[in-house]
Amino acid sequence: MEIVVLRLGHRVDRDQRVTTHVGLCARALGAHGMLLAASDHSVVDTMRDVVKRWGGDFWVRDNVNWREEIVKWKRELGTVVHLTMYGENLPKAVNRLKANKLMVVVGAEKVPPDLYHLADYNVAVTNQPHSEIAALSVFLDHVQRGQELTADFAGKTKIVGNTGNKVGVKSSEQID
Repeated sequence: MEIVVLRLGHRVDRDQRVTTHVGLCARALGAHGMLLAASDHSVVDTMRDVVKRWGGDFWVRDNVNWREEIVKWKRELGTVVHLTMYGENLPKAVNRLKANKLMVVVGAEKVPPDLYHLADYNVAVTNQPHSEIAALSVFLDHVQRGQELTADFAGKTKIVGNTGNKVGVKSSEQID
């Protein structure tokens, strides 16, 4: 399944950390890329650095027109899912999703009302106020049915998992 995250409503002066975490979550949990509907080179640079060190082929593009990206995606590629606490309950929506290519829209500040009409699905992880990072995490896990949790990113740096203690980070020369 190809998944792209569209980050909407990013405020450069306030949201760099949260938007970076949206990108980190998206990458770690199986998305292929992130579109940012704002111009913020620090987010793009941070994500590119993470990919360079930790592996994978995740990409980021900033300064996109969110409406044009959604229309293009729907016309040429696949399905658009908007994560919102006002949407259809997640388990019900995931059971109806049959797409191979998903654009997942994650907002920051109040989203434009027409987004609800442009999206194929408006999905609620919960109908309570919550973090967009949490919503994206839970959604990606449900839609991929946990398969993303065992992905190997083949990066220069890798965490060596251990149940007893923190083993640490290993460089590519140390990994068997």
